[in-house]
Amino acid sequence: MPHRLLNPQTFAAIKDLRLIAKAVVDGFLLGQNQSIRRGAGIEFSQYRSYQPGDDLRQLDWKMFARSDRYYIRESEVDSSVAVRFVVDASGSMAHQDGTLTKLDYARYLVASLAYLAVQQGDAVGLFVLQEDQLVQLAPQQSSQHLQRFFHQLEQVKPNGAFPAPDRLAPVFAKKRQKEITVLVTDMYEQTTEITETLRKIGAREKDTLLFHLMSKNELEFTYQGQLAFQDLETGQTLQVSTEAQRTEYLRRLQEWLANLETDTRKKQIHYERFHLHEPLDKALRAFLMSRARI
Repeated sequence: MPHRLLNPQTFAAIKDLRLIAKAVVDGFLLGQNQSIRRGAGIEFSQYRSYQPGDDLRQLDWKMFARSDRYYIRESEVDSSVAVRFVVDASGSMAHQDGTLTKLDYARYLVASLAYLAVQQGDAVGLFVLQEDQLVQLAPQQSSQHLQRFFHQLEQVKPNGAFPAPDRLAPVFAKKRQKEITVLVTDMYEQTTEITETLRKIGAREKDTLLFHLMSKNELEFTYQGQLAFQDLETGQTLQVSTEAQRTEYLRRLQEWLANLETDTRKKQIHYERFHLHEPLDKALRAFLMSRARI
């Protein structure tokens, strides 16, 4: 049951992002809690296993990082951080696989992480990046702010190219001592605009996560026959014989993915790749591990 609640394919009938986020986080923590066993070395006068309904601000993130299990620390609450979510809303995020677009998946992922962050006492901020506009909500911690956060996410429609880095000064401006930045993107760029943006974010903030979204039809090239592919950002089309191009496409794709992951980690940026049918638990786990390091 918890695993089903993490699957974005089940969200199509739910229009309320807050309900989706709550279901995802509750399902994730419930699933983790089912596997918890009391082990040696845990001082239970200070710690106890997480139970549904517990105040998430009392989850001990450093204990999670050591044990991969969730414990409530009853004597101390960790200080809060600001979590900045940077969402690519360029035209390529309209790419669809089954019933989901990349932007749909990004919405569910970011909403769930923001809900978890606010529940544990952190402030959340939002930057939505498009060629002709920059939507931004400064980090705050309140239920009213979270509703504004969800509303902005719900309104976003993919459009245009990814903006040039020189238009993104607010994204690079460091405001607090303790911050986490999460960039959600498909890494589709006309030149190097996303790579340069990621470099600048990583230079300003040591706790940076790249969540790279790809669809299964991109990763496996499941297309058949003679097709015309359209660039969702420029409108250009290309006639392709899928059988003739499949082997070379897959070879070049794997080479690009390997280089991207290596280069990102060299910059000390945490890299995770998702395809649109994956449950969201990997994203939640990666976020919590980053939170534990602060």
